[in-house]
Amino acid sequence: MVADDASPANDADDVDDANDVDAAELLARAGFDADASVLTERQAEVLALRERGLRQSDIADRLGTSRANVSSVEASARDNVDRAKETVAFAEALSAPVRVEIPEGTDLYDAPKRVYDACDEAGVKVSQTAPDLMKTIGERAGDAVYGREVRERLLVTVDADGRIRVR
Repeated sequence: MVADDASPANDADDVDDANDVDAAELLARAGFDADASVLTERQAEVLALRERGLRQSDIADRLGTSRANVSSVEASARDNVDRAKETVAFAEALSAPVRVEIPEGTDLYDAPKRVYDACDEAGVKVSQTAPDLMKTIGERAGDAVYGREVRERLLVTVDADGRIRVR
């Protein structure tokens, strides 16, 4: 839950400009369609206003609700966005021609060979050197990799264009 009421704006002029923001116009310019989105219109509105520097308390005043309610709406919206990203990553992993499992306990230095071998077998070109590929896997794996140790099972996928994703 996002309980921080800090504003990204740094001075009073920025806050005044942010208060003049028309949320409906922001949503229209971004092409928001509530029927096609995982976000409700209220969630999208809160995220748009927060991105423009409004504090939760200012948004609450604007919407005629409490700051706690705005915080809850924002937290739900961010959770929905994260879940949508995970769904897209899953769908991309299903359709990727190359899927390589990197088991827990694997030395990260062994991961590039596994990926290159699977790509060679599938006829997919990877344009990263082994050190770059290790760095990509390590960075995208987050806490699942510590130093050179893979601490949680990873799924590395490579699409037909050679783009690498790590789940």
